[in-house]
Amino acid sequence: MSTTINTPATPDKTPSPVEALATKAGFEVEWQDAHKQIQRVPEETLKVLLERLGLPCGNPTQLKQSTATLDAELSGRKLPPLMTAEIDRAISLPMAAVKTGARYRIELESGAVIDGRFTSPKGATALLSPISEPGYHTLVINEQRTTLAVAPARCYTVDDAWRALEPDTQATAPMWGIAAQVYGLRRAGDGGVGDFSALATLASESAQRGSHAIAISPMHAMFSAEPNKFSPYSPSSRLFLNIAHIDPAAVLGVEAAQAAIKTAGVADESAELEALQLIDWPRVVTAKLAVLRALFAQFQTQVSAHENDMLHKDFTRFVKRGGRPLEDHARFEALQAAQLIEANEGHWRNWAGELRDPRSAAVAEFAAAHKNEVDFFLFAQWLAAKGLSHAQHVARDSGMAIGLIADLAVGCDSAGSHAWSYRDEMLQGVSVGAPPDLFNQAGQSWGLTTFSPRAMRTQGFSAFIDMLRAAFTLAGGIRIDHILGLRRLWLVPDGESAKNGAYLRYPLDDLLRLIALESWRHKAIVIGEDLGTVPPGFRERLQEHGLLGIRVLWFERAEKGPGFKAPADWDHDVAATTTTHDLPTVTGWWIGEDIVWRAKIGQTAARADGQDPVEIAQTERGEDRKLLWSAFQEAGVAAPDVTVAADISPHTAPVDEALAFVASTPAPLAIYPLEDLLALAEMPNLPGSIDEHPNWRRRLAVPVSELFDDDSFVDRLLAVDQARKKSAQTKAATHNASPTD
Repeated sequence: MSTTINTPATPDKTPSPVEALATKAGFEVEWQDAHKQIQRVPEETLKVLLERLGLPCGNPTQLKQSTATLDAELSGRKLPPLMTAEIDRAISLPMAAVKTGARYRIELESGAVIDGRFTSPKGATALLSPISEPGYHTLVINEQRTTLAVAPARCYTVDDAWRALEPDTQATAPMWGIAAQVYGLRRAGDGGVGDFSALATLASESAQRGSHAIAISPMHAMFSAEPNKFSPYSPSSRLFLNIAHIDPAAVLGVEAAQAAIKTAGVADESAELEALQLIDWPRVVTAKLAVLRALFAQFQTQVSAHENDMLHKDFTRFVKRGGRPLEDHARFEALQAAQLIEANEGHWRNWAGELRDPRSAAVAEFAAAHKNEVDFFLFAQWLAAKGLSHAQHVARDSGMAIGLIADLAVGCDSAGSHAWSYRDEMLQGVSVGAPPDLFNQAGQSWGLTTFSPRAMRTQGFSAFIDMLRAAFTLAGGIRIDHILGLRRLWLVPDGESAKNGAYLRYPLDDLLRLIALESWRHKAIVIGEDLGTVPPGFRERLQEHGLLGIRVLWFERAEKGPGFKAPADWDHDVAATTTTHDLPTVTGWWIGEDIVWRAKIGQTAARADGQDPVEIAQTERGEDRKLLWSAFQEAGVAAPDVTVAADISPHTAPVDEALAFVASTPAPLAIYPLEDLLALAEMPNLPGSIDEHPNWRRRLAVPVSELFDDDSFVDRLLAVDQARKKSAQTKAATHNASPTD
């Protein structure tokens, strides 16, 4: 492999056979860097990436065979397993797969049938008449059968959620919600980590103060056998849940939970863990698993004694609904734990041959021999699903129009159960990342994998649909992390520098339609994290499909001049927020805490002129403070005759002004991180750090229930609610004053 950075392309360079294959497979042979320079991907990099995509081209024979394979897949002579379309729009089919005069039948999900005949002239595109019913329908042409995923024109939106809650009102009230790191929530008896019961309390209490949403950190399944892996954005599987967030008393009762804690012998350990300011993930998970195992033993005894029969039936139904994917995940959890003990090997790719295949006889034999262990992980997923489902029901029953907004990570750990059980659908031997840019000249390799776009086509998008349904099922909305990945992803071969990668394109139209279809089927909104370098027209595409983008206070700068945008100039079809988990809080930004942290962990580059880079950064932040304060004053949320305080401290941070500023934007949904509602200085995560910063470990100082006994916190919520209502009045007045047609 070449280790030199991509070199500028010659404009008239004729593509080589490898480049031609790569382009046909979806790779961008040329790409524009942060300096607007065109770069060309080295051919050696393309060869490795093509091989990882299942298209080896290391010699002329392989190149010829891979080209023929891909040509056959893309020829259109055979209908793909699934095609997407939009309601009320004609559907074009591959010409090579349809003969003029051929008859077709469409079997709609509702049971209705549409019969027809193709009448297009020879050589013209074959068209199906528009279908007005969304759903997964079956198209039959001769002996070919394919699924037609017909989607609504847009996703279920905030307006739709409001109308479902208040059907008699015409105008949608600008809503607000809270963003919470679930692991950081406190509850007496939680064992040292936030759980679904604490989340339910937060939802109920905040709903009473006017909140309509709780945006939560990813709840994806992690590695029970490797509790040192705890980044919620590097999960084992995006199909299942993190069992560390289970409240043992939530389903089987307090008495059963207390008995389990006693049996597990972790009462003192749990009390010690609860008192910590930072989560000790390895100890927390070990103790939680011990309690859950004791709880499972009780449950099995009750089943044998025919007690809790309704719960047992519910568990049985859950396992049946989960089907093969759930069974695979439980088997993986048990198998990985055994492999770590027997061979000290956690990555499934390094297991003995047959164990790498979830359908092998060896895996089936292991599952049979360790049935109790596999059943335990099924039991744990059942408890987790009931806990998260309960939190969503509490949110909606408390009056929220949306409720929980689940976070969908951009990928998963290649060593996890998702990659093992869906290995034919997942990219292998590569990592998702980012090319070199102005902020990171080495590029980024995140150690994550995701779906292969080639497999998406050949497998009928089944893995992607499974993931969407898992995310939508237990929430009122989803936030899709790095939604730019629906268009293209930067892939880096394992073991290579992040700069030696290439962009791989994804079928954006198909993915957006499937998201819209599942959004409506689950009556859930969709937010796309569209921060960073966004291709022209991409945000408009999201808007057309009813996905909300995200706008963050720090990035909303005026188009002319160095200042910040006025609230009225913010985009309309977005979720507005003060900050995110990867950015400084209002207080932290104000005092330059993020600058201090970056210098502390070595992320501050030395300057050529010899000046102190931290001092320069703090001086620039001082200028930005003045600009932000001026923006607050011009928006009417800060006192007009007050200047920025000379004493820059957490106590002088304009938290209330920042919250009111975001509240007055035209965004239909404003989301406020708990860290800002509590005026905290520290951020949950510092990108680019591993152990240097306590990422994903910070806990709230007091239990969730006590937050709402704090007058200053409650007053802040009430102020946000009033500011959003005032924004609604301003919006209505502006609308009424505008000319009518």
